[in-house]
Amino acid sequence: MNKIIYLNGKKSVEIEYINKEADTVYIDGIAKDFAVETTSEAKEKFAQSLKRSKYAEFLNSQFENLILLTGAGSSYGIGKTVNENGEDIERKGRLLTHLWDDVCEAISEEKLNKLCEIVKYTDKISDGSGYVKNLEKLLSLANVAKNYVKDPNVDNPISIENIITEIEKIIKQNCTLTLPSNSPHSELLTKITKRKVTLPRVKVFTLNYDTLFEQAGREKNFTMIDGFSFSQPRVFSGRNFDLDIVSRNSSRVKEEDNFVQKVFHIYKPHGSVDWTREGSSIIQREFVQNPLMIYPKDSKYESSYEQPFFEMMSRFQSCVRSENVLLICIGFSFNDKHIVTAISEALEQNPSFQLMVVNKGIDSNSSNFKPIFEAGKRYNNIFLVDEEFADFAIYFPDLKSYNQENTKRIILTLPDESKSI
Repeated sequence: MNKIIYLNGKKSVEIEYINKEADTVYIDGIAKDFAVETTSEAKEKFAQSLKRSKYAEFLNSQFENLILLTGAGSSYGIGKTVNENGEDIERKGRLLTHLWDDVCEAISEEKLNKLCEIVKYTDKISDGSGYVKNLEKLLSLANVAKNYVKDPNVDNPISIENIITEIEKIIKQNCTLTLPSNSPHSELLTKITKRKVTLPRVKVFTLNYDTLFEQAGREKNFTMIDGFSFSQPRVFSGRNFDLDIVSRNSSRVKEEDNFVQKVFHIYKPHGSVDWTREGSSIIQREFVQNPLMIYPKDSKYESSYEQPFFEMMSRFQSCVRSENVLLICIGFSFNDKHIVTAISEALEQNPSFQLMVVNKGIDSNSSNFKPIFEAGKRYNNIFLVDEEFADFAIYFPDLKSYNQENTKRIILTLPDESKSI
């Protein structure tokens, strides 16, 4: 079995496995000549190190516009144990397949199977052991069926609409995460924002409902421009994305804006667990009962044309059309039609657009990802990297020359008066 771990046009790093042991490493299609005694572990380590040096070399460049797009892979397995109703519960980021299991546990397998039967969800595992765990497709069928399909069991009928509400509640609960210490979100934010302050701010687009990036920003004392007002209550307006933070010194000599450091923009095209609609306003606050989120279903493409989601998508389309732009996609499956359409258009129309895709595994067989994989073999502006989010945050190059921390702090060691008593 051959596994590509880095691909950029004619450049590639590939590992051939025999009986799950790394046997041969191919660099740009040519087999690396190892000493006879080189172990499988050493070959694997060499390939991974080479891959990381290649993408680090590229990322050491300063791009005028830097955009981050993250999907479920940037939250999976990340979170802290929380106390709910006196019980400690491990709450970590989940994939859609895992959320299916959560729904099954919460409402019972019998009720879930009954829902599948009523809404005509027929995708079964080939061995007949159960349904394919495609929660997005199930919700799509359920939302279509809820207005006119009834449970034929008149004695103990189930309500499709009520089950949809239960499923959405479970999704919201499992996407309400607490940032752990030393999270990759904090580390990556610290690195990607080490840029000249005269360049456009880093733009972070996350398709996840959780607030891990926001928590990381607060933990590291960043200023986040997220579309909401800085006053309370925090009310959404797209115009807030046009704001920036500057320091106005009355004693400055030059009449120019002094942009402050540690500022980034964050956009959430699918909504957030801490957004809610109150009347005609969209408010951001803690402990929201009915969060404003685009739940997984086919109609999420149409939902993206409503506010505030329309504003987020408009900004994303505008960003990928910018000059000298790098878009880094992390943990994104390329299943979202509206996002993929904007990326495809940028690849076709913007000659200065560069795309880096960072996923756990480069899946050349996926129907959604295959066009990107095929393009990655032909074009030098597409980089495909097999890397988990946590490792990517570690190996992302640290641009020391633009370190935003104050390295000239004065530290005074005061005498311990207690010792003189």
